Amino acid sequence: MAKKILIIEDEKILRELLSAKLLREGYDVETAKDGAEGLRVTQEVRPDLVLLDIFMPKLSGFEVLEILRNDVQLRNIPVIVISNSGQPSELEQAKDLGAIDVLIKTAFDPQEVIDKIARQIGR
Repeated sequence: MAKKILIIEDEKILRELLSAKLLREGYDVETAKDGAEGLRVTQEVRPDLVLLDIFMPKLSGFEVLEILRNDVQLRNIPVIVISNSGQPSELEQAKDLGAIDVLIKTAFDPQEVIDKIARQIGR
């Protein structure tokens, strides 16, 4: 059975690019366009891993991380944060809230995402 990845990202182009790449790699993919929708989808589908943007409408990635970490049933889902800014304080905050890894939008290629996911949950 394919591993399920949830992409919570408000930028449609990036969400679609990552989704297409993950599907080609054999993952099952769900997407959400904001933090509130992402939280709801996480609760419904219990993904094997979440790719989470930080700055989004409705709930920020920081708020989503905090809610996930305080939920007994969801706290062990690995989360890789996707950040626009790469500010050290933001990256540290994401890791303090439980993110297992961080990607900077301007500095990664889709293969890097696949490699990080594969290291965490396999293919």
